Amino acid sequence: MTSDKTFQQKVLNKVSRRLIPLLFVLYVIAYLDRVNVGFAALQMNQDLGFSSTVYGFGSGIFFLGYFLFEIPSNLILERIGARVWIARIVITWGVIAVGMMFVKSPLSFYLLRFFLGIAEAGFFPGIILYLTYWFPTIQRAKTIASFMAATAIAGVVGAPLSGLLLTLHGIAGLTGWQWLFLVEGLPAIVMGFVVLSYLCERPEQAQWLEVEERFWLQERLRLEDEHKTSHNNYTLLQALVNPKVWLLSLIYFTLVIGLYGISFWLPQIIKSFSGLSDLWVGFTSAIPYLVGALGMVFISSHSDQTRERRAHVAICAFIGAFGLVLSAYFHQPVTALASLSLAALGIWGALGPFWALPTAFLSGTAAAGSLALINSVGNLGGFVAPYIIGLVKDATNSFTGGLLLMAATLLVGGILTLLVPHDSSLERLDTLRS
Repeated sequence: MTSDKTFQQKVLNKVSRRLIPLLFVLYVIAYLDRVNVGFAALQMNQDLGFSSTVYGFGSGIFFLGYFLFEIPSNLILERIGARVWIARIVITWGVIAVGMMFVKSPLSFYLLRFFLGIAEAGFFPGIILYLTYWFPTIQRAKTIASFMAATAIAGVVGAPLSGLLLTLHGIAGLTGWQWLFLVEGLPAIVMGFVVLSYLCERPEQAQWLEVEERFWLQERLRLEDEHKTSHNNYTLLQALVNPKVWLLSLIYFTLVIGLYGISFWLPQIIKSFSGLSDLWVGFTSAIPYLVGALGMVFISSHSDQTRERRAHVAICAFIGAFGLVLSAYFHQPVTALASLSLAALGIWGALGPFWALPTAFLSGTAAAGSLALINSVGNLGGFVAPYIIGLVKDATNSFTGGLLLMAATLLVGGILTLLVPHDSSLERLDTLRS
């Protein structure tokens, strides 16, 4: 097997160019369909008489459906293959995302959000698992960040788009928020069929790679799997009860509280301190997302270069907490927006290094189940954050308490990250023969 570093990088660059753009677009659509309710709420809450508590619960109930079906979905993907299962996920969530335009009451809002969570369950951990089929461990943080930056770019693109769609109020008898759900849900249905025709399962099926390129990539990944098996030969059950997996689940729970606390409430927070129109709230909301996207890529690249994960995650969590504390007390528009941007930098910056932690010591079915467990438990934070913030907002008529709660949670997450055991055997991955 070739030891030419230029050749190896060429292969990985080719794989990145082939896979990452499509996966990135899929996640942009997924994340936008998941959080666009935050922009719809600028009109929908008043039109339908929803309180902040109703809105927060409905936004968060998505993650209960997601939690219940996450592990089964990822195990099915690992068994039948990524192409068909990811296509199924994308098409079904697209149909339900469009169906959100027919919300009439709190009950219909809760049901559709819950079923949207069921439909999308398995998408994110499925993609993370799929990336382990194609990328060596030492490049995984940057690769995952390149994919996960979609969550921030969804805000950069989706925030102004959502603001524009809200201005269509009254056209063809639809409200602005109905147009938002319709236009932003349809692309998922289309992209599901693109997945069926474009993705292939593993390197050995990649006819777009040369024979030598396929052979090197297969061997490199096989050696890594053998290394993981020899040092951490987990069965699925062993992985699911592993204390390290549960610690990572708890850490991700804290990160997700910050992630979705901002994502679901950012438009209303900006509206509260700026008084801007819905259109300009959309454009202004793009700024924290842009800062998060840039920080995510830079921090993950640095994590790969230094082969260090824990400190990167912890420091980013602390930065996110600090930004949220500042945003709780700074209400002047410029300083408040800068504080929210700092919080976004920390929260999104932690994600790439975080997901490089479990993929470094898990493989096969154990990885499929454990990644789904970490993501499903962690994403319960997506239920807790919007609901608690809504309760606090109704009780105090202010976002201050909710922002401080998110900050405290991120602080705990950073401390817990420093407690993750260091696996010295993983350092040998760098010495695997190329």
